[in-house]
Amino acid sequence: MQPNIPESSLPRVVIVGGGFAGLKLATKLKDTPFQVVLLDKNNFHQFQPLYYQVATSGLEPSAIAFPFRKIFQKQKNFHFRETLVKSIDPYKKILESGIGQIRYDYLVLAMGTDTNFYRISSIEQNALPMKTVAEALRLRNVVLENFEFALTADTKAEQDVNLDLVIVGGGPTGVELAGALADLRNHVLPKDYPEIDFSRMNIRLVEAGPKLLAAMSEKASRLAEEYLKKLRVEVNCGVSVREFNNEEAILSDGRVIKTRTLIWAAGVTANRVEGLPAESYGPGNRLAVDAYNQVNGISGIFAIGDLCFMNTDPKYPKGHPQVAQVAIQQAKLLAGNLKRMEKKQPLKPFAYRDKGSMATIGRNLAVVDLPYYSFGGFFAWLTWMLVHLMSIVGVKNRLIIFINWTWAYFTKDQSLRLLIRPKPRQSTS
Repeated sequence: MQPNIPESSLPRVVIVGGGFAGLKLATKLKDTPFQVVLLDKNNFHQFQPLYYQVATSGLEPSAIAFPFRKIFQKQKNFHFRETLVKSIDPYKKILESGIGQIRYDYLVLAMGTDTNFYRISSIEQNALPMKTVAEALRLRNVVLENFEFALTADTKAEQDVNLDLVIVGGGPTGVELAGALADLRNHVLPKDYPEIDFSRMNIRLVEAGPKLLAAMSEKASRLAEEYLKKLRVEVNCGVSVREFNNEEAILSDGRVIKTRTLIWAAGVTANRVEGLPAESYGPGNRLAVDAYNQVNGISGIFAIGDLCFMNTDPKYPKGHPQVAQVAIQQAKLLAGNLKRMEKKQPLKPFAYRDKGSMATIGRNLAVVDLPYYSFGGFFAWLTWMLVHLMSIVGVKNRLIIFINWTWAYFTKDQSLRLLIRPKPRQSTS
C-alpha cells in the first residue's frame, strides 16, 4: 500500500509528530526548496500547556486544538497524512506507516513523550493521565460524574470517596491542575451542588521529590506551595503512590487515601519507533543526538523536542529540560541547518537560550522564573496569561480563550461543565 504523496524533484523532509517541535519545523520550511511531509496520529495540533483547563471545564477541547490542514492551507510542497509510524529502515531511508511505505531524504522525529507509569500496573489501569486532549476530556467526565455519584450517595463515607481527589506529580501540570480544581471547589461547585458540603472535599497533591516545581527556582517552589495551601490543597512532598485500586491510593509511607479519582501527572517517557539501533537511545528512552540534533551514528535522521537527549552543552549534562521552548528553538535551528546541508555549508550547533519558565496556581496566583529574576502573585498570573494566549495557534482560538478567561474571572464561573459520553451500543442478541 502506497500513500498518495506525489513524487517531487525536491528533497523530501518527513516530520513525524506535530507538537511544538514538529509544527515549528514545518512552518519554518515554508517557501524553501523542500517537499515537507508531516505525519501525526491526529489531524490537529494540541496546545499541551492548557490541557488542565479542558479537564477542569475552563476551556472546550476545540479551543486548544487546531487542524493541521488549516494551518498549512497556503504552504506549497506540503503534505499531511494522519497515520502512525511503525518502523524505520535507516539504510534504505524508508519508514513503514499505517498507510504504507514513505521514503525520505531527511527524517525528523518529533513524537514527544507519553505517560510514564513506572511499571505500576494498578496505576496504569486505573489512574487518569492527561497527555492528550482526549485524556483531558475523559478526566473532566470522570470528575463531574463522581460529583453526580456523590450527590446520591447513601453515606458520608461514600460521598467523600467520590469527592476527594489525589493528584500525583508536583511539576507544572500537577500544580496547575491542583490550583484549578481548588478554584472549582471554592467558587463554582457549591453553586452547582448546594446539597453537598464542599468544605469536606479534599484535594491532595503528592510529589515524590522534596519540593514542588523541581525544575524551577527555590523561590518559585516555595511560593507555589504557599499558594496551594492558601487554596486549601494538601501538599505531600517526599512521598509516592505505590498502588491504586479505584477505591484506595496506597502511599509509600503506608498511608491509605480513600478516593475514586487519582490523576497521574508524575512522569513521561519518550515515544519509541522500531528500526533504530539500541545504542541510539539515551536516558529516559530519549534518542541521543549530536549538537546538530542528528541521531548519533545515523545519517539523515534527526530528533528534536522532548524526544531527544543532547548532552553536548556543559550547562545541560543531563540533557535539556523537556519544555516547549527547547523544542521550538531546536526546530528553528534545524530548519536553517537543513538548508545549509543542501548548500554544503557548515552547520550551526544548538545552544539553548533559557527564556524562563512559569506556572499558574489558580485565580490571581502564578510563579515566574526569568533568567535573572523570580516573582509570583497577580503580576506573574497576568504574565502567564499573556504568554500562553499569544502562543496559541489561530486568531479565533485566542479570541475564544480570552473571552472564556474574562468571563470566568469576573463571574467566578465556567459554563462548560458538560458530561459528554458516547451512546452505549444496544445488544442485538
